[in-house]
Amino acid sequence: MKTPKTNILLCDDDVNLTTVLVDYLHEHGYGVITAADGEEALLKVAAGQTDICLLNVNMTKVNGFEVLETIRKTNNQLPVIMVMPNGAQEDIIQAYKLGCDDYLVKPLSVELLICKVEAVLRRCKPVFNSQEMVFDLGGKHFDALHQTFDGRHIAARENDLLLMLCQNMNTLVDRHLILRTLWQMDNHFAVRSLCVYINHLRHLLQGTGLQIFAVHGKGYKLINSKS
Repeated sequence: MKTPKTNILLCDDDVNLTTVLVDYLHEHGYGVITAADGEEALLKVAAGQTDICLLNVNMTKVNGFEVLETIRKTNNQLPVIMVMPNGAQEDIIQAYKLGCDDYLVKPLSVELLICKVEAVLRRCKPVFNSQEMVFDLGGKHFDALHQTFDGRHIAARENDLLLMLCQNMNTLVDRHLILRTLWQMDNHFAVRSLCVYINHLRHLLQGTGLQIFAVHGKGYKLINSKS
């Protein structure tokens, strides 16, 4: 099986629909993570392995609007497509005000779903500079252009954060620059989210001889501890 090009978080409590969509998305090369209620959706987002979220408004425990509002407090980059039970204008307006990128109305057209996902990903894909995009990190291959590390797909924000550190190897990368570039915000919630992603990257880099050093209150530096 090929490495999925993108991980989609599918948040819906309709088991039958979820089964159909998972199969369809897999056929189109996507990895799928599922969440059956709003609380689980927030946990899956916090895990940091999601590239785009399909979020049903009518979720149990925490509804879709509340999930979206919570996501946007710490993550302004994750693309979110809301799934509406109907096309009520007030619901669509509320979704956009809370920060969604697009919406779909049930019953879903799977063909339209794929088109929307691809369109949103194109719009939200960060524009990389002309610097190096492929790195040999202690024997492990990091391809930022194709978003893979050691042959497996990694989440978009992990990819972009590691790219910033690699393109500035042995140089302190200012924390505020990271937050403004990747989170488009610089507040307590964004700082906590950044710390989570730094820990993810430290785990990825185990065994490579590379380490991420934190300079308190200033930023992060990627260095080769073996050199």
